[in-house]
Amino acid sequence: MNKKLFLDDIRTIEMVYDKSMESEFDIVRTYEDFVAYIIKNGLPHFISFDNDLGLGPDGNVALDGLAAAKWLVYTSGLDLRNLEFKVHSANPVASEQIRGLLNNYIKHLKKNE
Repeated sequence: MNKKLFLDDIRTIEMVYDKSMESEFDIVRTYEDFVAYIIKNGLPHFISFDNDLGLGPDGNVALDGLAAAKWLVYTSGLDLRNLEFKVHSANPVASEQIRGLLNNYIKHLKKNE
């Protein structure tokens, strides 16, 4: 799939990327929508991650971008070897965790090809 996926609870595409790229992205606002999108449409070739996704319907902190990355690695069963991604989160600690998790897992998959 050539579509790009943008996970963020608030930002719009032009807040992170050039406005001309808007049509290249599908936007999901929650962890649940992220998982449902990939189950329905397959793995996009590029994912842009926010980490902090606000509050859930119960008023508690919602599952975040790191949870979405963990779902990709530990649960989805998808081949992530060709996944490209960017973390656009303003949370530096979580950004490093997402990058580290995905980079290490992709490196592991490629090493064991």
